[in-house]
Amino acid sequence: MRRLYLAAGVLFTGFGAIGAVLPIVPTVPFLLVAVFCFARSNPAWEQKILDHPTWGPQIEDWRERRAISRKAKVLAIASIAAGVGFTWVTLGFPWVWISVAVLVIVGGWIATRDE
Repeated sequence: MRRLYLAAGVLFTGFGAIGAVLPIVPTVPFLLVAVFCFARSNPAWEQKILDHPTWGPQIEDWRERRAISRKAKVLAIASIAAGVGFTWVTLGFPWVWISVAVLVIVGGWIATRDE
């Protein structure tokens, strides 16, 4: 199982790295999964992510209090809204309603988390 957790941790860290570069792809949710996997396979790598100056505090906030900072909330909801705009421009109706539903459901969930 340790090898499986290690492989999953590396995979999700890679997804998080992609999310750090691409504007609409999230980073922290992938790193949360990676930290979960590394906690069960390689605690040194878990600590390395937790010590990161940008992502570590956000992961700690979520682990300890299930909280998302206001800045992260605004950026996340703005990214989802940009996705709605992109879907509207590229695919149009009726496909944009899927993006609107994601904005309402996920954006609403994010907005209601503690800060």
